This record gives sequence, structure tokens and C-alpha cells, in this order.
Amino acid sequence: MAAAPDVSVVVPVLDEEATVEPLFRGIVAALDGAGLPGEVIFVDDGSSDATFERLARLHEADARLRVLSFDRNYGQHPAMHAGISAARGRIVVTMDGDLQNAPSDIPHLVAAVEAGADVASGRRRGRADPFLRRMPSAAINRMLGRLTGVGLADFGCAFNAYRREALDPVMHRIGRQKFTKAIVCSTGVRVVEVDLEHRPREDRSRYRPLALVKMALQVITGFWPGLSQRVGLTVAVLGILSSAGVGVWGLVDWIRHGSPPGLALLGAAVLLLLGLHGALMAIVGEQLGRIQRLAERGPGYTIEREL
Repeated sequence: MAAAPDVSVVVPVLDEEATVEPLFRGIVAALDGAGLPGEVIFVDDGSSDATFERLARLHEADARLRVLSFDRNYGQHPAMHAGISAARGRIVVTMDGDLQNAPSDIPHLVAAVEAGADVASGRRRGRADPFLRRMPSAAINRMLGRLTGVGLADFGCAFNAYRREALDPVMHRIGRQKFTKAIVCSTGVRVVEVDLEHRPREDRSRYRPLALVKMALQVITGFWPGLSQRVGLTVAVLGILSSAGVGVWGLVDWIRHGSPPGLALLGAAVLLLLGLHGALMAIVGEQLGRIQRLAERGPGYTIEREL
């Protein structure tokens, strides 16, 4: 059996028939130029074009290329999980397949891990994306920084290097949540940021404004599991205390002036119901958190072909 490679490069792709060959050639050249024994794992996320066929031809010519193909499209992050799970290297490099990442930067990321970091976090220098794409990304970066307690400048960059030992404890979460880097870094590992070249995308971005909104919601629900409980408990406490205060005020006013406090008691009842609703929300939030933790135990995808 062949010895395990030092570096595994994992690349999820979807309908990238035009880019897989130049990208693979660039990765191999970077590994060979740095003297790094490595393997390259492309994960075809249910492409509808000739991506798999082109990868199969490349695999026949170079056994360092391994190919996993899903039976349908599951998304970038499940594809990332599949590639990382299959990787044999002691250092795992992840990158996008759209040629915006320069393969020549792979040795820089690997060197940062070999120097002692658990995660070499890519930071896109002179990011070649339109302003409307960068603005929501900046907001998500700030949000992730607050929720994870990790001060990274670019959580959204998929071009990173990980020490294998940093990935293993969180493999049950990778693929079920977005932002693999945030998941790993939130465990308290040693992180160093590395400036990388970033190229403009040749075709249109697949991200749409609605997708970015959904991503923000996934960040909140994925990295702030206690959100529902906290909001629910806050509403419960405020509602019940306000109900008690309004009710007591209404009764005191009734005793002093002899007029039935109809509106006051109605307000107290509404506030009490609001408080009970908040308590119910906290209970439901805890149940949803338990369901989420159970759901994250499985990979959630099916590999149809493997080369």
C-alpha cells in the first residue's frame, strides 16, 4: 500500500468542466514545485455538465487525483465534508474550483501549518468581487467573529490549510453547517492568517442576495444555538413581571377609586400570555437545539461514484 501523502488538497466542484483541468495542473505544479508529496481530491457535487468525465480522464493520467461524485447536488459544505473525510494527508488544504484561488499559494498555507499553526486561514488580498458581494460578506465576518470569539478578517475564504488533528474533533459538524473554518477555529486551535492572491471570477457568481440572507440566518442558528432560549426567556421574564406589575397597579387603583380596572386587567392578561409564549419559545428552542445536535451526527450525502 502506498504511503500516505503529506498534503491533501480538497476541491468541491459543481458544473466546472472548463476549470477542472487547468486547476488540477496548477495544483500539481504547486505541490511538485514545493517538493510536497500530495494527493488531490475533487468532489463532484452532482454536476450536470461533463465535469465528472473530465476528472475521470485526468485520473487515468495521474493517480494522484482522486474523484468523488455525489448522486445529486447537496451543496458545497457536504462536498467539503466528503473530501476531508477521504483525505489521507496530515495537512488538508481546501479551496474552491472556480479559479479565483491561485494554486501557487498552496505552499504558503502549508508552510504556516508546518510552522506550528493548526489552521492557516486564507485572507483574500485585493478581493476581486463586486461591492454588493463584499458588503454582506463583511457583515457576516463581523457576526461570525462575535459568535465564535475568533478575530479573523475573512471567514468566507475557502482557501485554507488545516492540521488533521484540528479537523477530527469537529467532523460531525462539518458539512451540516456552513463555514468549515469557523467551526474549526471556534474550538480554540492555533490560527494564523495568510494573505492570498484572489482572481476575478470568469463567469457569474452563483450567490444571489437571497442566498446571502439565508447564509446570515444559518450563521445565527448554527453558531448561536442558545438564541431561541435567550430570546424566549427574556420575553417570558419581561412579560410575566410586566403582567404582575400592571395587575397590582389595577387592583390598587380599584381599591382606591372603586372603579373596576377592566383595561388594566386586560393588559395584565395579554402580558401574561406574552410571557407564557416566551417560556414556550425557550422550551421549543431547547428541543430544536437537541434535534440539531442529533442531525449533525450524519454526513447527509450519498457518494455515487469514486475513482
